[in-house]
Amino acid sequence: MIEAVGGRVREKGEGWVVIEVGGVGLRVECSARTLAALEAGREAELTTEMFVQDERIRLYGFADGEERQWFLLLLGVQGIGARMALGLLGMMAPAELSQALAAGDAVRLTCAPGIGARLARRIATELKDKAPQAAAAVAIPDDALAALVRLGYGRMEASRVLAQVVREMRLDDVGELVRHSLRLLR
Repeated sequence: MIEAVGGRVREKGEGWVVIEVGGVGLRVECSARTLAALEAGREAELTTEMFVQDERIRLYGFADGEERQWFLLLLGVQGIGARMALGLLGMMAPAELSQALAAGDAVRLTCAPGIGARLARRIATELKDKAPQAAAAVAIPDDALAALVRLGYGRMEASRVLAQVVREMRLDDVGELVRHSLRLLR
């Protein structure tokens, strides 16, 4: 089993990266979020999960162990394959997934290609109690999120920053949340 790979990023494509390890180029399939952090010619290290199916070896790479854990949890949901799990992880960070599940917000899960309302409800139902850190997820006031979206920020980006502000500063006043979030978004 290959648990991690580290080496020089030789080339990137849509959904994959080739990392040169000891003169061998390993093709690793990754989420868009993980791929965005990798740069051709630079050193990289990924936590991995390897699957052998139909006489083919597939290597999936993750920015960290938490993203890998989410990938495996998502694969346990009926109707979710590796490509769909990577798609969801590319659209939502692990903390955002935890938050959506803790809030019972299946609609947020439909942001990924191929995940409709029914599948999103199934994910929310099946993973609500299994999700790492779901109990510790931060509740984001809808008013603060709506204010940032009206100011032109993307819903996912605003949600991520608001969760960070709530977690770090323990603020519950909507005006203060928006003010501190704007500082991080600029």
